[in-house]
Amino acid sequence: MIFTKPAEIEQESMRIIAAELEARGIVIPEEERAVVMRVIHTTADFDYAANLRFTPDAASQGQAALRGGVIVTDTNMALAGINKAALGRLGCTARCTMAEAFIAERARERGVTRAAVSVDWAAEHCPGAVFVIGNAPTALLRLAEHIENGLRPALVIGVPVGFVNVVESKERALAVCEKNGLPAIIALGRKGGSNVAAAICNALLYGIDKIDSTRRDAYNRAAIEEKEVDSP
Repeated sequence: MIFTKPAEIEQESMRIIAAELEARGIVIPEEERAVVMRVIHTTADFDYAANLRFTPDAASQGQAALRGGVIVTDTNMALAGINKAALGRLGCTARCTMAEAFIAERARERGVTRAAVSVDWAAEHCPGAVFVIGNAPTALLRLAEHIENGLRPALVIGVPVGFVNVVESKERALAVCEKNGLPAIIALGRKGGSNVAAAICNALLYGIDKIDSTRRDAYNRAAIEEKEVDSP
């Protein structure tokens, strides 16, 4: 059967992913399931069922932070992949400063990466943001350093991809977040990327939409039932 409608394609994809997870004997905790499945849907890579690590209640705490909150990404690619309509419904804003001229100038002056300087800027101007690192391990290492010095992000999403400093940055970020009781979603190992970072954000956003929709439906049903009872 050929699927042509976007909603049908996604629904069938999720059905296939769920079936393959079951066939592999992989059981994912309910709170983490939507995030893991969204990442697998984005990458077609089932390794993420094992690679993605969550601190306790990271998904629910992240969702709470997204209501009226701020997201800071390390790449414009990750920023572009985050669903803007979902952000708007929550009053959440997202920003990436990597391409800003002042970031490049400061990076040249200090002899460090623009990603690290972007984290410095975000730590100063929006310290309670959701920090989303999908490409640059130097950004994740700098973020870990800021956390050790007292920064308290609302959520850390650490999924940089590559071969140099990548594994080390993720392990350090996870350890630092666990030590300080901060919510974090980290993809251990070499795999990751801006698309994975955006997928995690979207999974959290779509989860909130689902919760809100369920609440609205329940409210509407209650209102209808109350009206029927009051009607003569």
